[in-house]
Amino acid sequence: MDFRLTEEQEALRESVRDFAREVVAPVIAEHYEKHTFPYDVIRQMGKMGLFGLPFPEEYGGMGGDYFALCLALEELARVDSSVAITLEAAISLGAMPIYRFGTEEQKARWLPKLVSGEALAGFGLTEPGTGSDAGGTQTRAVLDGDEWVINGSKAFITNSGTDITALVTVTAVTGTRPDGSKELSTIIVPSGTPGFTVAPGYSKVGWTASDTHELTFDDCRVPADNLLGERGRGFAQFLRILDEGRIAIAALAVGLAQGCVDESLKYARERHAFGQPIGNYQAIQFKIADMEMRAHTARLAYYDAAARMLAGEPFKRQAAMAKLHASTIAVDNAREATQIHGGYGFMNEYPVARFWRDSKILEIGEGTSEVQRMIIARDLGL
Repeated sequence: MDFRLTEEQEALRESVRDFAREVVAPVIAEHYEKHTFPYDVIRQMGKMGLFGLPFPEEYGGMGGDYFALCLALEELARVDSSVAITLEAAISLGAMPIYRFGTEEQKARWLPKLVSGEALAGFGLTEPGTGSDAGGTQTRAVLDGDEWVINGSKAFITNSGTDITALVTVTAVTGTRPDGSKELSTIIVPSGTPGFTVAPGYSKVGWTASDTHELTFDDCRVPADNLLGERGRGFAQFLRILDEGRIAIAALAVGLAQGCVDESLKYARERHAFGQPIGNYQAIQFKIADMEMRAHTARLAYYDAAARMLAGEPFKRQAAMAKLHASTIAVDNAREATQIHGGYGFMNEYPVARFWRDSKILEIGEGTSEVQRMIIARDLGL
């Protein structure tokens, strides 16, 4: 068993690390302060091929794999999570459903734009009244001739309202199964479709340079051919997408946790108290040692989950554990990094203040920590 990266993987990691430090770091604080979307950064990421990392070259992708995406997410999140979540959601929630379940016609139409970063896509799953209970979906789609008529709403949808958003895939109730349960399907809704309204962006605690909106559908009509995958398979589809996405979120969380180590080391060497650098004091040393240990073990967890996924082995439990552990230690590291920085850690001019605000959503998005524990327990046969 070898967890060392290949030369190609190491080159990717270093390339993204340099980009995050040289391009993202100098501008992201202003975007956070103004709650603006970093279009120029996203364009440069597209030119680097980051949005195409796990997709085949036939669709304009880089021919890599999901682990390559995770490496990129970790390095971006070491500097900023808004940019990292924009990439994560654009791929795992936006383009991946079309790649996994779309027809060749749908792939040919949408993937080249999405994998180039020219366009973004959202994943319309969560609803205002359901939250973690995705099976309680209330949005409905009725087939009227050769069109789906969609009515309902979605909440907290990433990449759904930017100037370059091309579509949102929407989960909706399309009928009733023989056992009386809801038949859920997934439908592609292009941006600008009449009846599809994007609400103003949320006022968020963190990720303030990313794009998040509530969506409403009022007799929104799209062609019947916009059905994504098999009718009635929507529940199974989004479960697969979320299982994969949890590995990506774990990688992002590890990046944030490692960024807390980076900033704390820097500060501990520069900040003097009682005549010497605070890094000379054992209390600070032990905090940073624990932070490094947390980031390292969480990294191994997502490496393992990704390896199992790419090998075609069951990975649901491992993905849930990786996401649960990484999100937990990200919050822990952000809290400790803020404490190490003292009063300066509470000031927005220091990255750790941003890390602190960004960390909490990692325990909520793409499956809460409670949901991850449910998944793990069920997979153990409980």
